[in-house]
Amino acid sequence: MTTVVETTREIPASARRGDLKNFIGGEWVPSRAGEWLDVPNPATEELLARVPMSTAADVDAAARAARVAFADWSELAVPERAGYMFRFREALNDYREELIRLCTTENGKVYADSAGEIRRGIEVVDFACGMPTLMMGTNLDQISKGIDSELVRFPVGVCAGITPFNFPFMVPLWMYPLAIAAGNTFILKPSERTPLSAVRTVEILAEIGLPAGVINIVHGGAEAVTQLCSHPEVDAISFVGSAKVARIVYETAAQHGKRVQALGGAKNHIIVMPDAVVEPSIENITESAFGNAGQRCLAGSVMTVVGKAADEFLPRFVERADRITMGFGLDEGVELGPVIRDDSRQRILGYVERGVSSGEAHFLRDGRGGTPSKGFFVGPTILEIDPAAEMARDELFGPVLAVLKADSVDSALELMRTTNQYGNAGSIFTSSGKAAREFKRRSSAGMLGVNIGVAAPMAFFPFSGRRNSFFGDLHVTGRDGVEFYTTKKMVTTRWF
Repeated sequence: MTTVVETTREIPASARRGDLKNFIGGEWVPSRAGEWLDVPNPATEELLARVPMSTAADVDAAARAARVAFADWSELAVPERAGYMFRFREALNDYREELIRLCTTENGKVYADSAGEIRRGIEVVDFACGMPTLMMGTNLDQISKGIDSELVRFPVGVCAGITPFNFPFMVPLWMYPLAIAAGNTFILKPSERTPLSAVRTVEILAEIGLPAGVINIVHGGAEAVTQLCSHPEVDAISFVGSAKVARIVYETAAQHGKRVQALGGAKNHIIVMPDAVVEPSIENITESAFGNAGQRCLAGSVMTVVGKAADEFLPRFVERADRITMGFGLDEGVELGPVIRDDSRQRILGYVERGVSSGEAHFLRDGRGGTPSKGFFVGPTILEIDPAAEMARDELFGPVLAVLKADSVDSALELMRTTNQYGNAGSIFTSSGKAAREFKRRSSAGMLGVNIGVAAPMAFFPFSGRRNSFFGDLHVTGRDGVEFYTTKKMVTTRWF
């Protein structure tokens, strides 16, 4: 039976913000917005702040400030720009505990998930500290008689990032540390649902002395996004969000001549072979399916049990889900927090109820009851589904795991390919090197785990989704991120 913890835990002072302002040209300035959204703690429903739905005029002011700052910032020596990243990394480590608690408060994820998010975000800053090496070009003397060639990297210009609610600290750090260390200036449009972590990190950048206009924040929704994608002073757009919006951002920004990387949704499959080592596999898959309340693009959302794993593995996995504790993530022992808002909860429950009522799904574990009295909670839910069910295709983005059955790794891989429009991640749990190799070579996803439930690459590798999980050519982080935020010039030289 799932345990519920009713919270009495204090939240950090930096979570109580009142009406938020934009950060433009080194100053916190009021938005010209006429519309505001509440930012509640999703675990307790306590109001934390109000966020403005900024206008085109707000975006214009940020873009112009970033363009002015670009002239001097792009000329600063690369080691000096990297020096700001070293100071930023140290400051983030100094504020680590506050940032963990802030992330949990505004997003609802449990303390351990927030701690992991802060750690992975700081890893990108670590990587950006190496920009003097990362921006190195190449050369070849005497490419022809008396002629030399060299490739030189330069910053792109003004870059913008549009980020999601589910990783309010980490995903912005996928973008702007690399961008600004490479000599670009940056406009961040954080999620209007979780803007507080972004505000706090930009405050920290101001504390370390980052020059005015190098980093800017414009809060808002669709109007701000549309203006960033079309503004003539913005040269590059990075986006993380749903597949539907990722496609729109990609097409709109590309039509306006910008380089774009747009990360979309996911429907990640986990294959459990009969020879999987049971206990560690159960713990890994539990974290993959229900960690962060299932609200991550690397969450395991479909589990295919192969052969006798249906009889031996599945019942024990359901028993583990029964022991999950729900509540506010700052309270002791909590493993599952809320989803982000009530409309998300209702959408997730709608999928579950339609699947059961249509006969396409039946409960192995019903997570609709026994939740805390406050907050937007959905309990851990496990359903066996028909491969043709909408839950096999659509991204639910919640703590719901769909179960399929297969008689071989070949059948499981075919289900992964044919039921899934996405290509973000996938995992296999097995003791067989042969099965793991087949999975690696034939899987339709771009980020793969072998006995790893959440196959998240480290910061110096690209976040390499495929199909409808990614629109663009160069991924975030790793060498791809450096390539995205730099442009190349080829210089061919002859001296008479």
